[in-house]
Order: sequence, then C-alpha cells, then structure tokens
Amino acid sequence: MTKADPNRILRLLPFFAGGLGGVLLLINRLTTYPLTDSQARSDVLGVILSAVLILIGLIGQQVQGKVPNSVTLIGEEGLELASDLPDLLKTELAWSSHLLLTNTVTGSLIVYYQGKVLLRRGIFGSNSQVKPGNIVQRVLDKHKPVYLVDLKVYPGRFEFDYLPSNTQGVICQPLGEQGVLILGANIPRSYTKQDERWIEGIADKLSETILSVGASPT
Repeated sequence: MTKADPNRILRLLPFFAGGLGGVLLLINRLTTYPLTDSQARSDVLGVILSAVLILIGLIGQQVQGKVPNSVTLIGEEGLELASDLPDLLKTELAWSSHLLLTNTVTGSLIVYYQGKVLLRRGIFGSNSQVKPGNIVQRVLDKHKPVYLVDLKVYPGRFEFDYLPSNTQGVICQPLGEQGVLILGANIPRSYTKQDERWIEGIADKLSETILSVGASPT
C-alpha cells in the first residue's frame, strides 16, 4: 500500500501548462499568415516561457523525494506481560506501551531486560523469544540507541525475527544498563527527532520504575 502524495497534481501543473502553451503556440504559428515581426517576437517569448515551465515541472519531479511505502504488519495483535512482575511495573509497562503505539508509528514493541522479555505488544513476530543479535547487543553494551531507518537494507535485519517479518523500521532504545526497548514501525524513515526524544523519555521513565520496584516477583 502506497501513501498518496497530496501535492502531486500541483507539482505537475507547470509541466502540463508548459506543454499546452507550446502546442497552442505551434498551432497559432501554423495557422497565421502572413507572419509579422511582432508576432515572431511574441512566439519566441512564448516558447521560452513554455520551456521554462516544462523544466520546472521536470525538476520538481526529480527533487521531490518518494513518499515512503507503508505496509500492514504481518502477524497477530496482542499483549503479553511476564506473569511474575510486580503489579506497579505491569501497569507502567502497559501505560508506556500504549502511549508509544498510539502516538508514534510503532506497530510492534518489546521490552527486554536482564535477559528476559517483560512485554510484547502490538503485532507479534513469529518468534516469542528474544536472542540479542549484534545490533541489540551493541545497544546493551554501549547504552546508546540505534535507529535502523529502513530495515530491509541492513544485513543484520534477520536478528529481529521476534518482530513482524515485514517490519520497515526499528529503534533499539536502551533501558538503563541492562535492557533495551525494541520498537518496529510499518513505514521506513518514519520516526522523527521528536519521536526519538519521546521514546528516550519513556525509556528513561521505564528504567527508573524497573530499578525502583524490580523486575522480579514481589
């Protein structure tokens, strides 16, 4: 499914106007006899204007970036929380994940902490277990986020088999020093800088709650 470009018609207007103007000038030139000097000068100006309009239309087509394609993520939708978590942490996880799913392009998310999946929500991937690959392990080691803007172009995309198979973009956000928040989107290059700051803030809040109440049974 391709997201429509609302400005496509406006960007094509100069191209069509220039082409129409050129055709009308040609018809007028062929049907006018005798040709006066003033009309010849007008025709030259008309041809130049038509050529400029056509050029503007062509340049507009080239410089306009393609609108990213959105997809329907493949998988079943659901919510899974680790059963042995304190109630306060369960509430915090449910609240945070709801905010991310409803206020960003995120369609699937996982909270992974101390080698354990605390939460899966949104569209599930085929694998319910998270085995950190090179990318997630780098986030765990360096405590810095990684944003894969277009997942299909990255060789390491196969490690995210716990996300829907057609996930388009991924953010791996550190949760303190022992966890990672993994988010999958259905559109490439879709997370904005504001989204990234929003995700960072929620991750910081989650990590504080996990440290304060613990991620183990009460």
